[in-house]
Amino acid sequence: MSQKDKKESLSFEDFKSEVLEDYRIARISRECSLLGRREVLTGKAKFGIFGDGKEVPQLALAKAFKDGDFRSGYYRDQTFMMAIGALSVEQFFAGLFGHADLDFDPMSAGRQMGGHFATHSLDENGNWKKLTAQKNSSSDISPTAGQMPRLLGLAQASKYYREFNEADKDENFSVKGNEIAWGTIGNASTSEGLFFETINAAGVLQVPMVMSVWDDQYGISVHAKHQTTKENISEILKGFQRDENGNGYEIIRVMGWDYVALIEAYERAAKIAREEHVPVLIHVQELTQPQGHSTSGSHERYKSKERLEWETENDCILKMRNWIVDMNFATAEELDVLDKNLKKEVLEAKKNAWKAYVDPFKAEQTELVTLLNEIAQTSANKVFIEKYAQDLASIKEPIRKDIISVARKVLRMIVKEDGRLKLAQFIESYFNRFQSKYSSHLYSQSDLKAAYVEEVLPVYDENSEEVDARVVLRDNFEAIFAKNNKVLIFGEDSGTIGDVNQGLEGLQERFGSSRVADVGIREATILGQGIGMAMRGLRPIAEIQYLDYLLYAIQIMSDDLATVQYRTSGRQKAPLIVRTRGHRLEGIWHSGSPMGMIINAIRGIHVLVPRDMTKAAGFYNTLLESDEPALVIECLNGYRLKEKLPTNLGDFRTPIGVVETLREGKDITVVSYGSTLRIVEQAAKELLEVGIDIEVIDVQSLLPFDVKHDIVKSLAKTNRLLVVDEDVPGGASAYILQEILEVQNGYKHLDSSPQTLAAKAHRPSYGTDGDYFSKPSTEDVFEKIYSIMNEVNPVQYPSLY
Repeated sequence: MSQKDKKESLSFEDFKSEVLEDYRIARISRECSLLGRREVLTGKAKFGIFGDGKEVPQLALAKAFKDGDFRSGYYRDQTFMMAIGALSVEQFFAGLFGHADLDFDPMSAGRQMGGHFATHSLDENGNWKKLTAQKNSSSDISPTAGQMPRLLGLAQASKYYREFNEADKDENFSVKGNEIAWGTIGNASTSEGLFFETINAAGVLQVPMVMSVWDDQYGISVHAKHQTTKENISEILKGFQRDENGNGYEIIRVMGWDYVALIEAYERAAKIAREEHVPVLIHVQELTQPQGHSTSGSHERYKSKERLEWETENDCILKMRNWIVDMNFATAEELDVLDKNLKKEVLEAKKNAWKAYVDPFKAEQTELVTLLNEIAQTSANKVFIEKYAQDLASIKEPIRKDIISVARKVLRMIVKEDGRLKLAQFIESYFNRFQSKYSSHLYSQSDLKAAYVEEVLPVYDENSEEVDARVVLRDNFEAIFAKNNKVLIFGEDSGTIGDVNQGLEGLQERFGSSRVADVGIREATILGQGIGMAMRGLRPIAEIQYLDYLLYAIQIMSDDLATVQYRTSGRQKAPLIVRTRGHRLEGIWHSGSPMGMIINAIRGIHVLVPRDMTKAAGFYNTLLESDEPALVIECLNGYRLKEKLPTNLGDFRTPIGVVETLREGKDITVVSYGSTLRIVEQAAKELLEVGIDIEVIDVQSLLPFDVKHDIVKSLAKTNRLLVVDEDVPGGASAYILQEILEVQNGYKHLDSSPQTLAAKAHRPSYGTDGDYFSKPSTEDVFEKIYSIMNEVNPVQYPSLY
C-alpha cells in the first residue's frame, strides 16, 4: 500500500497517530544518542557510536520489515531496532554500559560495544525459536562491511526455501521463501571490497536482498570525494540496474529527510524483493551526523562551517517535525511539550539502566569490604588490609575489576595466616560466579554440541572394494544429500564437474544445481552464503577450493562465524561446515599449511585435519549431527590413494577432539596430522631397521585438541616427544606443544627435550624438489628422531654427521 493509499484507507486520526508515534520513536532515539555521548564523556561508558541523523529512514525501513525477515546491519541502526520493538531505552543504555547480563542487554550481554544489535534466534537451551513468528536481526560486527557476506546468505536462504518447501514443512525458518534480508551500511564502507563482492554476488544469484546505504558524505573524518568515484555509490552502480537485457538490481534513490518518499521507497523495494526475488539498492542521500562519527572525536575539526550549518538545517528529524506542523498533525508548541517529556523519559530510563548495572557491583563490594575487615582483626597486616578495605569502600561506582583485584592483592599479604582460606574461597567463588559472564559460549553449550556425538566406526564386509579415496567422499556425500534436504554444498567447480578432485562427481545431476552449486571466484561471500543460510536453519557446506585461498575469507571466519555464539551469549548460531583441501601439492599457492594462523584466528570454529577421506567423511557425518561450525581440511594428495568403501555411508562418524594411535612404540612419541603422517609412518619403518621403535599419533582434530589427554598417556610410556608439522616453525607445532606440555602436563614424563620438526619458514618452492627442500621429508623425520636417540644413547646410535 502506498503512502497515498494508506492516507485514503486510514482515518485522519489514525494516520496522524501513526506519524506522531514515528516521531516519538525518532525523538527517543535522538535523545539516547545525545545522552549516550555524555555518558561516555563523563566516564560511565567506554565508547559510543550512535545512530543520530539516520532516524527517519530507519522508521521507513521498519514499516516494510515483516515477521521472518532478517537484518544484517551496522552499528547505527538503533532507531530501526526501537521501531520493530526489539530495543528499549533501558536496553540501549545497558549495552552502552556493558551490562554482562542478557536480561538487561539482550543484544550481547555486554560483550560488544553499544550499537551492535541482535535478536534471539535460540532459546536458553540453544534450540531454534520459530523465526517466522518474529522480526530477526543477525548479530552485528564492528569491521566495516563485515555484515555484507552474511547478508547474502540470509537472502539466499529465502531463495532456497522457495524452491524446496519441504525443507521446512513447519515453517519455522521460512514461509515459502517470502522473507527479505535487509542490509544497512554507511556510504564510506561501500568502499570495502566485501561490499562490492556481495553486491555482485547478489545480482548474480537474484536473491531477495534490500541494501540501504546511509549517505552522510563522510566516513569518520574522510569526505566522500576520497571514498567513492563520483562521490556517489548509486551513480557508479548504475550498470547493475536491471533492464530488458538482463537481470540485475532495482536501484532507488531517496532523500533521507523526506518521510513520505522514504516510506514509499521502502514499500516499493519490499514488494520487488519479496515477490520477485530481485535485489534492491536504496541509496539514502543527504543524511547528517549531528554528533560526528563517535565519541572518539569532534566533527567540528573536519567539517566546514557551511557544512555544519547545512546539517543543522537538513536534520531529518527537524524536517519531519516541520512536515508534521505543515500537515496540521501537531503544532510546534505541542511538539515542544512532547520533546521535553521524551527527554525526561530517556533520562529516567538511563538512570534505571545505570542503577541496574552498578547495584550488583555495590553488593559485591560490600561483601568483600566486610570480609576484609573481618580478616584484618587477626592479621599482622591489619593496617594495610583495613586501608585496602577503606579504599575499596570509597569507590562510589565500582566495577568487578576493582573488587577482585583488591581481593587478590590482599591474599598475597596473608598467605601464611588463618584468614587466607576464607579469602581464597571468596576469590574462587567470585570467578566461578562471574567468569562465565565474559567467557561462555565460545562453542555450543547445547545438547547438540559436537563433542557429544558418539563415534560410529566404518563398517566393511567381504564385498567392500578398494576404491579411489575420493569415491568414499563422493558416495558419503550422496548418502547425506539423500537423507537431509537441508544440506547443500557450493563452491568454485563444485557443481558441473563435481569439484576439482571429483569428490562431488555426478551429485549436481542427481540433486540439482541449487543443492550442488557452482559459484564465482569470491571466497569471502562463499563464507557469507554459508553463515547466513546456517543462521536460518539450513545445513550448508561452503567449499573453498584450496586452503591457501582461505585467506580471502579468514576475516569473515574470524570476526563473524567464529564469534556468533560468543557475541550473542548463546542466542544465535551458524553451524556452517567449511570444506577445503590443503597440504602438499606444488608451489607457493597450492601447498600451504598455515595452520598456526588459522587455529589462532578462528577460535570458536572446530578445525579438523583428517588423514584420509574416510576420516573426512566421518567428520562431515558427525558435524551434521551437531550445531557447531567447523573447518574440514582434506589432504590434497590423498584423493587417488586407495581406501576401502564402507557399507554404512552417511552413518559412520569420526569423533571430534579425539586422537588416534596409528602405531605403538616404546622409544619416542611422534605426533602429527594430515598428509605428513604418511611420511612419519614411512620413517617409522626405516627407523625400526636401526632398532628405534616410535609411537605414531594422529591428532585428527586441532580445535578441540585431544580432549581425552591420550597423548600424555603415550609420553608416560615413551618419555620423549617429537611434533612433526608442515606449517612454519612456531606455527601449529607450537600450539600442539603448549597443549601437550602445559594443558596435559606432559613435561612431567619427559627424559629428553621436547622437539618439533616443521617446514622451512618460507612458502614451498615449485615442483617435487621444491617440496622436498621446503617441507619435512622422510629423511628429515628419520634423522630428527635418530638425533634424539643419539643424545640418549650415543654408543648405540652414533652421530650421522
